[in-house]
Amino acid sequence: MTPARERIFNVPAVVLGLVAVLVLIQALLGAVSPLTQLKILAHFAFVPGRFTFAFNPGLVNAAFGATASSSETDAQLATFFLGDGRPLWWTPLTYAFLHGGWAHVGMNSLWLVAFGSAIARRFGTTRFLIFCAVCAVAGALTHYLTHIADLQPVVGASAVVSGTMAAVVRFAFQPGAPLGAALGFSDRRADHVYRLPALPLREVASNRNALTFLGLWFAANFLFGVFPATIGMADATIAWEAHIGGFLVGFLGFQWFDPPPPAGALEKPPGAGPV
Repeated sequence: MTPARERIFNVPAVVLGLVAVLVLIQALLGAVSPLTQLKILAHFAFVPGRFTFAFNPGLVNAAFGATASSSETDAQLATFFLGDGRPLWWTPLTYAFLHGGWAHVGMNSLWLVAFGSAIARRFGTTRFLIFCAVCAVAGALTHYLTHIADLQPVVGASAVVSGTMAAVVRFAFQPGAPLGAALGFSDRRADHVYRLPALPLREVASNRNALTFLGLWFAANFLFGVFPATIGMADATIAWEAHIGGFLVGFLGFQWFDPPPPAGALEKPPGAGPV
């Protein structure tokens, strides 16, 4: 009997769909004039100062005054993004669909495929989309708490990507799981490897592979935050606080989205250790 062939592209449809939307939006932004791009950013990017201006305009005005004294161009952009000062309540979600360029969207799409695929297989389409939305909002909120008077727009799906990377830590490193003890992918046709019980937080702290992954994530975020040119964004500021917001949702709030395990999921796969 001929063994079943592994598909070259084995990415869940919901992940491919999200990546296609991100790429399409970036392509559309590149096809319009710079002024139209700015108008789209003003309407759909997350601007923390707009939300603060609604209840504390003085704080935003003070920050604006400091900006105006340092750069006339920055002051003009701040005025543009403040607009009429009313908060745009959809922007804590829609900002995640916009990016600062092809390098930005390419990096996020790559990591979304790599880590979002495992989460989508485990959560299912609906739970996965809700999870992504909550990570995006959490990222915006975390950024807001540290930049409450800032009128610089925030864009990018990095908070969502960070959430998927954190969620992977909760189930993908024990023996028999997708990243296993040897950090190698298991057979993707074996769906049960994505439904092994999640590691309790106390066990994550004693899992060497999980701790290594967490350490690399924090080191990478520090590197990208200090040296944004390493990811092709030399003229941009990395909103690393938003990354942390998404990461905390994925790591600490994993159980909110994790569906009950199907029958037989608690059984150990062949060759697996204790779960």
